[in-house]
Amino acid sequence: MLLSNITQFSPMFYLTGFPGLDTIEHWIFIPFFLMYLVAISGNCFILIVIKTNPRLHRPMYYLLSFLAFTDLGLSVSTLPTTMGIFWFKSHGIYFVACQIQMFCIHSFSFMESSVLLIMSFDRFLAICHPLRYSVIITSQRVIRAGLAVIFRGPVALVPLVLLLKTFPYCGPRVLSHSFCLHQEMIHLACTDTTFNNLYGLAVVVFTMMLDLVLIALSYGVILHTVARLASQEEQLRAFQTCTSHLCAVLIFFVPMVGLSLVHRFGKHVPLAVHLLMANVYLFVPPMLNPIIYSIKTKEIRHVISKLLSLRKVSTKSWS
Repeated sequence: MLLSNITQFSPMFYLTGFPGLDTIEHWIFIPFFLMYLVAISGNCFILIVIKTNPRLHRPMYYLLSFLAFTDLGLSVSTLPTTMGIFWFKSHGIYFVACQIQMFCIHSFSFMESSVLLIMSFDRFLAICHPLRYSVIITSQRVIRAGLAVIFRGPVALVPLVLLLKTFPYCGPRVLSHSFCLHQEMIHLACTDTTFNNLYGLAVVVFTMMLDLVLIALSYGVILHTVARLASQEEQLRAFQTCTSHLCAVLIFFVPMVGLSLVHRFGKHVPLAVHLLMANVYLFVPPMLNPIIYSIKTKEIRHVISKLLSLRKVSTKSWS
């Protein structure tokens, strides 16, 4: 009786790696492992650097730490099932575990979108209203905004997660990725899911898509302000302060929009395209963001060069 209840309320789903490449899945895991290694170590490094350097306890770096935290959460959310499939050939996952993973992936995605929006507002004030920047952007306000960001996505997702548990699931229950996404789980339900589809679309439109529109408006005003500066040197210096954030926006939103379009309108698109878009969306931004900010942020570059010089000194002393 207990086993039947578990089966009824926690149906087993089956995740997919790369169809047709089962024999070389161990080798496929190597690039995924390297991406995880770069993403987790890079974002942890940024968090540790900001935490241990009092000079970096400023609003701009608090925002960067929020971005590193969301990227770290996004990487850790997909790690268990991806490793299970490509290394241990474990494709099965109970509904509750799939539900938790789906909630974490979408929550951290919404958080990252919100953090990028706050960072765009930060750049907007820094370039368009530099004299008022230090008055408006304070550490306390940034921390409060960060807490609001942390709760916005998960709260909006709670109804979707709860409703998924009430649906019956039939058929093979095979998902086409190595992780759980709401867009796929809802298609396996053997009942009317109109409300979930509409609510999920509304959440995406009024969170991530709205964030993208507001970010685009911010950069429109920034470009207009930069174009009015007197010299090209001032224009270049002003715009260089936005390059890291602009790269982060592009590598997050371009795959996200592509994945959404493929899921909504690409029913006849090859499965390889779905897999590619989903993997780029979830794995590339957490890997590239710490690299971009380590290269483009002067203070973090200074810390890295200092650590490298200390390592050289210690190596010479041992030799």
